[in-house]
Amino acid sequence: MLWRSPSQQDQALHTSLINGFNNLGYLSKNGEEEKAISILIVASECDEVGLGSSAKRKGKRVGREKASEIISLFKRLPQYAQRGFRHFEEIQFYVDGISKDRVSDISCSFLKSFLIDFTTDQCARLGIPTAVCRVENVYNYRKNEFESEDGVSVPINPIDGKPIIFVPKRWLRFTPWINYDDYFAKYCPQDEIAHAAEELNRVEVLNYNRNHYDVVEDYVTAKERTFEDCANDPLFSQIPVTSAKRKFELIKKLPTGKTDSADRQYEDALGQLLPSLLYPNLDFAQAQARTESGVSIRDLIFYNTRANEFLQELLADYGSRQITMEMKNVKAVEREHIDQLNRYLTDDLGKFGVLVTRHPLKRAEFQRTIDLWAGQRRAIVALTDADIAQMVEVFESKQREALDVIKKKYVEFRRACP
Repeated sequence: MLWRSPSQQDQALHTSLINGFNNLGYLSKNGEEEKAISILIVASECDEVGLGSSAKRKGKRVGREKASEIISLFKRLPQYAQRGFRHFEEIQFYVDGISKDRVSDISCSFLKSFLIDFTTDQCARLGIPTAVCRVENVYNYRKNEFESEDGVSVPINPIDGKPIIFVPKRWLRFTPWINYDDYFAKYCPQDEIAHAAEELNRVEVLNYNRNHYDVVEDYVTAKERTFEDCANDPLFSQIPVTSAKRKFELIKKLPTGKTDSADRQYEDALGQLLPSLLYPNLDFAQAQARTESGVSIRDLIFYNTRANEFLQELLADYGSRQITMEMKNVKAVEREHIDQLNRYLTDDLGKFGVLVTRHPLKRAEFQRTIDLWAGQRRAIVALTDADIAQMVEVFESKQREALDVIKKKYVEFRRACP
């Protein structure tokens, strides 16, 4: 995204990023390989930004052996020894264990000084609270090494007190434009590497690439030619309408109960369908979300974006910063199912929950939800197969938002309350 940007600033940042990375090759060729390895190990994680797959915003740096393997590319491949990398994402094609999260971490590490300034500016513009703190491992372009920086004004994570750094949205792609999966599927001469393509593993491809640099070079050149197709994309993509219909058809055919793992299939299918139907109003869905103690598991939980009046109302009336959903593939919901969801509705998550089940609640169970609202001001609404079908329908027609179906159920529930 930096390389293809029309912004001169972004292009300059890409140049400084590549220069910082290629300096590791310069150090290695001039007898300072250990220093190059140490710098790369530090650059391999950027906890302040938090991109990647770690659940706790704290990843694991590459080991010395892996860093040494990357640095060796500057000596092993003459093309990189002579001119360095044009796009350091190319290391994915030669070293196992290097993927998109590692590429983003290395990029953020070398650009951390700019990202700190960007974060400070955005916080001032948007009124986001900051604190003066110390940020570790900021790359110094004059010294070509990482060092700590004091007196930095950035947001602080309230949970662990660690600094948080923002990244411009225009830089974000779920997958790098130059990536291994795209190369393997469309450009890699698989037949030349192994006659049985289904047995071809990543290590064999990487070994082939090291001895056939021209194949990688052709791929990178082709990606450069089509740079106009490279655009920032959302971190979450909705499933197409046909897939939504197909997923719901699968749900309708499932029997109630646990026969042949029908309950698990029901949860898995809804865990894929509902995030697409409700995006972007409800975002960052997490299935099988454990509580901090690890004792309870919520089937599906969403972040409340407060994007409309209904979601703002849920936050104001029930403190629902998160929306909890519990899925029950049962013929009839019992009181214990309602009480289970009720236990999840804490002050931290909010006191509004959704019970997703196959059929409407019986009179006694519906009255139980009314009693919980009257006594504890907790709201539980139920979505049935018919409601999910309506959500899929409006998702296809785009005449309304799928969230309106939940809003409708909530309005009906409140009208029944005393």
